[in-house]
Amino acid sequence: MNDLIDLLQRQQLVWHGDEQIGNIERVSSGNDELDEALQGGLPKYGVVDIQAQQGIGELRLLLPYLVQQKKLTIFINPPGYINGHGLFHLGFETALLLSLSVDNEIDALWAAEQCLKSAECSSVLLWQNRLAIHHIKRLQLAAERGQALLFLMRSAEGVNLSLPVSLCLKLQAHEHGLAITIKKQKGRWDKTHFILDISSYWPALYRPTIERKVVSLAQHRRRLIT
Repeated sequence: MNDLIDLLQRQQLVWHGDEQIGNIERVSSGNDELDEALQGGLPKYGVVDIQAQQGIGELRLLLPYLVQQKKLTIFINPPGYINGHGLFHLGFETALLLSLSVDNEIDALWAAEQCLKSAECSSVLLWQNRLAIHHIKRLQLAAERGQALLFLMRSAEGVNLSLPVSLCLKLQAHEHGLAITIKKQKGRWDKTHFILDISSYWPALYRPTIERKVVSLAQHRRRLIT
């Protein structure tokens, strides 16, 4: 039994129960509410699993963190074009942004690993659903070597395998912003669920519920008239 536990610990599939979250290096996500829920912010380096339906604000959640970075930010196989002009007006140094389109999943994993361990990148964002535990182990080691953070962007549908990541967040759309579940966080036992209100961070994207109902009613009446 001890040999089995030792093997699982070496593969980073189990953690010590006395491992405290305060002993893990963290950096601010740029969002005070998220930092509080994470008890200090994002891990300084490692793999962060973001499980979300595309287009609900999953990338926007990361922008306050990404804009702070002083090294390269790499986007690998994003589902759409990266708007460099828009990011420039949000404060990004566009010379530090790079988008890669890779033909297959194996090559995408290889590219992510090389970027992470190069020590030239602060962050890598990889859009890919199918991964195995040994893939995450290699990416985790590469991130530790290069002192970088990998955001693994994948759909929440059909996710059954628990991966040995530093942090796993499940995001769902909510009328006030995002409903966030902390599914896994290294050094933490409990799952936390909270609502991230975007009204103070992205006021242009937020309209009170009563206003939305009025707009919907007005649109319905126009359809009846026409």
